Amino acid sequence: MSAPPEVVVVGNIGIDTNIYLHGDSIDWSVEGNFTHNTDAVGQAGGYASRGYAGLGRRTAFVGAVGDDVLGRFIREALAAEGIDARGLFIDPVGTCRSANIMYPDGRRRNFYDGKGHMDLAPDLDACRAAMAGARLCHFNLPDWARRLLPIARELGATIACDLQDVVDPLDPYRRDFIAAADILFFSAANHASPEPVCAAFLRERPDLLVVVGMGARGCALATRGGVRYFPPVALDLPVVDTNGAGDGLAVGFLVSHVLEGLPLEEAIRRGQIAARVTCAQRAPKHRLASREDLLRHERALSTGAGAAAAGEGASAAGAGAAVAGEGTSGGAPRGGL
Repeated sequence: MSAPPEVVVVGNIGIDTNIYLHGDSIDWSVEGNFTHNTDAVGQAGGYASRGYAGLGRRTAFVGAVGDDVLGRFIREALAAEGIDARGLFIDPVGTCRSANIMYPDGRRRNFYDGKGHMDLAPDLDACRAAMAGARLCHFNLPDWARRLLPIARELGATIACDLQDVVDPLDPYRRDFIAAADILFFSAANHASPEPVCAAFLRERPDLLVVVGMGARGCALATRGGVRYFPPVALDLPVVDTNGAGDGLAVGFLVSHVLEGLPLEEAIRRGQIAARVTCAQRAPKHRLASREDLLRHERALSTGAGAAAAGEGASAAGAGAAVAGEGTSGGAPRGGL
């Protein structure tokens, strides 16, 4: 019998069509524009599950695809990366799609088609079997996923929930995810300061860890002891495509802290590195961050070798400043470098 997964990702997966502009903007005065277009497995569940597999962790995915050519493409892509996809079930409406207009500095505008994801009802027994043995369950926000939160708790897994671009911390849609989580992630795209949002979460759940993606401003970590801020890592990497950045932050942090037991500060740094590696590639992003990437960049930062990036590389991150809250992966703005 094969070993159980270390981590299970529960969320949306689909095909991203990325439309890379050659110039700084769309020329709306003409009917046609020349672009570079790619199709790739994406969205929050796609980037997160591929991120864990890239770091060498035994990974399973629970989510839905259509009984169509795109769904089969996703199944094959997950299998090729060694991701256990027994938890995939069928969305009768079809496979989710995103169209992303990508600007040269990494910003994007997203158009998301979630197909039937708000009306799906997964087989709970099949999901339980796919989740059994995992130490970590990483949840995104499809409505059906809330039904799996009690199962993850019964199985004894650490529960991490990515709330994405929070506007109102009391948003009723997110309440079940907040109540069940041990660790929360969210993007500060809609907030000048993340502190009021963090305070609202911690008033209700003082035991929470809250990680906030702030893009070009870095990220924040909130606990009952207060909020700590971490500047962006100074790596000599470009920012060309922010899809999956927030997922990279979450994956790097959770592998480091939950699965490897590293201190919070080191886990944050590795999450930031994973996000930057993700942002340095255009789709299909065949090679997300590996363990060797994290260790190499971490050594460079600790010895000051990454400081050369503070001018040129950091300005690249600044050029993608709006990247901060706009790097997204599942139809909702995401942040976190």
